Amino acid sequence: MAVLNKIRQRSLFLIIVIALALFAFVLADLFKSGSAFSSGPQNIVATVNGKDITREDFMQKVEAAQRQAGPNASNTQVINQVFEQEVRQAVMESQFEKLGISIEKDQMRDALKKALGTSPEFLNEAGLFDENKLNEFIANLKEISPNPSFIAGQPITYSDWVNYEKSIAANTLQQSYFNMVRAGLTATLKEGELEHKLEGNKVDIQYVQIPYSSIEDDKVQVSTSDISDYINKHKKQFEVKESRDIKFVQFNEVASEVDENAIKADLQALLKDKVEYNDVSKAEETVVGFLNTINNESFVNSNSDIKFDKRFVFKSALPSEVADSIFKLDAGQIYGPYKDNGYYKVSKVVAVKQVPDSAKVRHVLIPFIGSQSAGPEVTQTEAEAKATADSLLAVIKGDRSKFPELVTSFSSDQGSVQNEGRYDWHPYNSMVPEFNDFEFEGKVGDLGVVKTIFGFHIIEIEGQKERKRALQIATLARKIEPSEATVDKIFRDASNFEIAVDKKDFEAAAKEKSYTVRPVNGVRILDENIPGVGSQRPIVRWAFEDNANVGDVKRFNIPNGYVIAQLVAKHEEGLMSVEDAKATVMPIVRNEKKAALIRSQVSATTLEALAKAQNTTVKSASAVNMKNPMITGSGREPLVVGAAFGLKEGQTSKLIDGANGVYMIKVTKVTPAVKLDSYQAVANRVEQQKLNVVSSKLYNALKEAADIEDNRAENQIQ
Repeated sequence: MAVLNKIRQRSLFLIIVIALALFAFVLADLFKSGSAFSSGPQNIVATVNGKDITREDFMQKVEAAQRQAGPNASNTQVINQVFEQEVRQAVMESQFEKLGISIEKDQMRDALKKALGTSPEFLNEAGLFDENKLNEFIANLKEISPNPSFIAGQPITYSDWVNYEKSIAANTLQQSYFNMVRAGLTATLKEGELEHKLEGNKVDIQYVQIPYSSIEDDKVQVSTSDISDYINKHKKQFEVKESRDIKFVQFNEVASEVDENAIKADLQALLKDKVEYNDVSKAEETVVGFLNTINNESFVNSNSDIKFDKRFVFKSALPSEVADSIFKLDAGQIYGPYKDNGYYKVSKVVAVKQVPDSAKVRHVLIPFIGSQSAGPEVTQTEAEAKATADSLLAVIKGDRSKFPELVTSFSSDQGSVQNEGRYDWHPYNSMVPEFNDFEFEGKVGDLGVVKTIFGFHIIEIEGQKERKRALQIATLARKIEPSEATVDKIFRDASNFEIAVDKKDFEAAAKEKSYTVRPVNGVRILDENIPGVGSQRPIVRWAFEDNANVGDVKRFNIPNGYVIAQLVAKHEEGLMSVEDAKATVMPIVRNEKKAALIRSQVSATTLEALAKAQNTTVKSASAVNMKNPMITGSGREPLVVGAAFGLKEGQTSKLIDGANGVYMIKVTKVTPAVKLDSYQAVANRVEQQKLNVVSSKLYNALKEAADIEDNRAENQIQ
């Protein structure tokens, strides 16, 4: 107590000390990374061909993209997507400026018309795009800024609209640029003739192959300097970005066998009636179990991790492993416990009936304020929408031929308006429940008004097909998850391993406990996913921290578990190390040395002599061509095929180093391509091949040639 009193007496002093410490920490961080108010590199996300992408503008676009993507995309995915878009725009803009390409007002108007031509917000009464409506929308958006308006139910601010216009303009300019490049790509008749000869010129050859595999690998020594020399001669192939190698052991919080048995026991205990003492009535009462209850919905909703689903289902909708067992049950019978999709379940057949497997309907949808289909133009309340639907129902009952006309005039379901409000044959349970119940429980010809989350529907059932047996099933489900005792054990195991690797080798400590060590090599600074773990930016960031050293170990919390990771290696930007390139380079250099060794041992100058010396046979290959340089029995050998076309008929080559061995070949027959009266058709094909390359490779070529400085890591944007 005396200590506590002293702390209370000095509380003001302690608060001041803590505040000063925090302030010093913030100042130290500012001095370390530069002033928060400066306009230096920390405010530049990237520089592309001298053009800066500012942090403020970039993050605004990230926020807009994140809103549009919703929860299905991670922040890192959105950042990378926006970054690639911004880099592309900067790369292309530098090309536009060089060529003096710009977008004019009429081009922009046409581009917006094309992009928004089907948006109901900008259509007039005749269903045509109305430029005045677009202008009014933009003016209003500017007036209410920063508050949003809506397009197709999606919020959009004036700032978003400006960025949207920029993207439309960029896409239009890019299309113009690509079209200009395409216009410059042609194929001459000579190119057509060359292509025809590459395909049509053929040779028949005889050959002897001495495969590299005929020499054991251990007979040829490949040194570290050999690999290094190869890397330096082929630098372009071995340029690498900065990366890290890590390894880790993963501890997952998963249910043990004991946990699973306990879950099954809990489910089985719910099946039978039981007697319990009631504190209120002061008497013992019988609690009805799942087997005997008649209120299945209430029982399931009170005792299951998955709520009761009142829909009837066909056999095809049941889990395949238990479908046969459940579908043969009668009403009141039970199956389980069984495992399905992370749950233990017990299923009870509540009811059985015959249901059409598909239906065909048409409808008119009347939205109201607050319904999911309501856009900003909807002004009717729920009561007003119901009254409208009832009046339209009366009109249709009097004359069903008016249905298509009323669809066009009143329905807000744009997906069916073009088909007179019709949804052609579709399966049971493919619509929202209320809509589904009406169309499958009614009869062909029925008309009615149905309320759903989208509004009020006036529905006519036009057809039903093939009634089948369907079940209504009540299912008790318990999620398979670890008990508190299991979670505690996993925590202890992870903690003990973390302590162990501080004293002994990572691999040895893992082997001692039979843990699996997972290596991950080549992790890049902006990577998000760790194989086997998923999105784990904290692990990636740690591996690239300045104070992280090779051999360091750190513990990370992951969803439902832990990872104990070790930093194995740091690879700086530049040429790949000999050790990392070894797996790729060694087979190449080894084959080069084998080729030299084979050459030194061969003195034969004819196929027959070579075959005899190598204890093999002379092989044949027919109709070999340059376009597809394959040799029957040996695979793809472009150098060997190229050499064959340099020989005359009857001529024998010297030794040729191929991809799979050393060859000697003899051309036995030369068949020239058939001469054509015109090579225009082939030239046209060559031209089309060139044009196809523009879409797939032009931007990548421009990007590769661009000067791009990526500062995302330095700015800690990830």
